[in-house]
Parts: sequence; structure tokens; C-alpha cells
Amino acid sequence: MSPLEEISSLLSGGGRVIVIAENEVDLKSLRGKNTLFLLKVAEGSLAGGGRGGGFGERRVVAVLAFRYEDGVCEKIFETAEEATVGRFEVPYYVTRMPMRMSDGAESVGYGVVDPELVAAFAQMAR
Repeated sequence: MSPLEEISSLLSGGGRVIVIAENEVDLKSLRGKNTLFLLKVAEGSLAGGGRGGGFGERRVVAVLAFRYEDGVCEKIFETAEEATVGRFEVPYYVTRMPMRMSDGAESVGYGVVDPELVAAFAQMAR
């Protein structure tokens, strides 16, 4: 599976994935430069989203990172190792975020465009 296919599969699959992006997500054109961190979040009744009053679990179980620039997409990081994954946290300000998928379809997922957070995650991924 190519990196682009993997991103599309993760974002359109049934699992909970939070996108932390350097710029707006456009997988159709892959124009410009973008780095995406995909945080897979624990499934179940304690996972974020059903949290009353801000309480509940938002535990990250895997982290994947991809970079695309001028039409070329590559995976740059992946881990499910508990010690490493524990350094990555879902930001409290995640909202619904529009994304253009590789087939051109518009999709809305959860995430945030935050270049500073992407840079911080890149440091943690080393």
C-alpha cells in the first residue's frame, strides 16, 4: 500500500484518527508542502468524544506521520510502542476539520492545523 493509500484508508476507515497538520489537508493535488501526524485514539466508551464535562480518556495508541511535497508522499514515522506513543497527546482544541481525499471527495474528520504542534511532534518522533 502506498503512503497516500494508507493515509486515505486511515482517514476513511472506522477507527478514530485525529489529524495534526502543518497546512490544510489536500490529498488530491498534493500541492505545496504538508506534514501530517495521524494519532490513532483508543476505541470504546472511555475514548474522547463522549466525554461529559471534559472528562474521559483520549489515549493515543499509535502515531503515524506522513509528508507530502509537490506530488510526492512518504511515510516518515510510525510507532505503536507504548513508551513512545505516551509522549503524544491529543490537543484539547481539536475540532471538525475539512479535508480533500485522494479521490477528490470532501471529507470532514477531527483534527487541527497547527504548524507549531507539528514541529513539536516532529521533535518527539526523533
